[in-house]
Amino acid sequence: MDLTETLTFNDDDRRDVYNYIERHGAVREDELRRALNLDPSALGVHLTILRRDGYVRKVGNKLQVAYQEDFAEKHESGDVAFTIRSADQVDLSELIEVMRMVAEEGSYIEAETVADMIDHEEVILRHNELHSRMFFVATIDDEVVGWVHLDLPEAEKLGHTAVLTVGVHPEHRGHGVGGRLLDRGVEWARDRGFEKLYNSVPATNETAIEFLEAHGWETEAVRRDHYRIDDEYVDEVMMAVGLR
Repeated sequence: MDLTETLTFNDDDRRDVYNYIERHGAVREDELRRALNLDPSALGVHLTILRRDGYVRKVGNKLQVAYQEDFAEKHESGDVAFTIRSADQVDLSELIEVMRMVAEEGSYIEAETVADMIDHEEVILRHNELHSRMFFVATIDDEVVGWVHLDLPEAEKLGHTAVLTVGVHPEHRGHGVGGRLLDRGVEWARDRGFEKLYNSVPATNETAIEFLEAHGWETEAVRRDHYRIDDEYVDEVMMAVGLR
């Protein structure tokens, strides 16, 4: 199931089953049954239909939302080899660690907010009737070293736009990982009909601004004194790139 796919349920219990799995990332069937107080045979029917429709799948002994897995890209830069792939629930702790490191280093408020959100929810990918988000990660020797994230609004009037964050562990910069991640996020959004991406950073994060500008992003607006960082007021630079 693609994250831009419209969810359709013709049964309230079935919607509840999907929403519980989606909200928790990965759950055992017995946990799901107890939480929703469903008869085992009824739950079995709901899961069969949800699997048939491509909404859920079983991985080991747990149920997960059956998100479409985009292909993994392998890259080399000098003696560094890295892979960019769709994020998986098992990446949660490493992803949060990298995001917080980048956020603290460069005062990347948007990334810090997203890191706090996925840490609180304990779920990486989301797709429900109110909110959807996509993550790709960059890995070196199976360790998460960077990410690109897209927050997808469900409101129809904003459906052509998305908010993007991107970052790379400081020890793994200089090999094109960030550029490849950004390209992957932009390509994913363009392929699904999005027309514009946004990213906001503090004016003090000159490295991030220069990085985005080098990849065709432009400053659309500046909000004066929007942040207060270390008791200093800092402007927010609102950047965007068109995908048409």
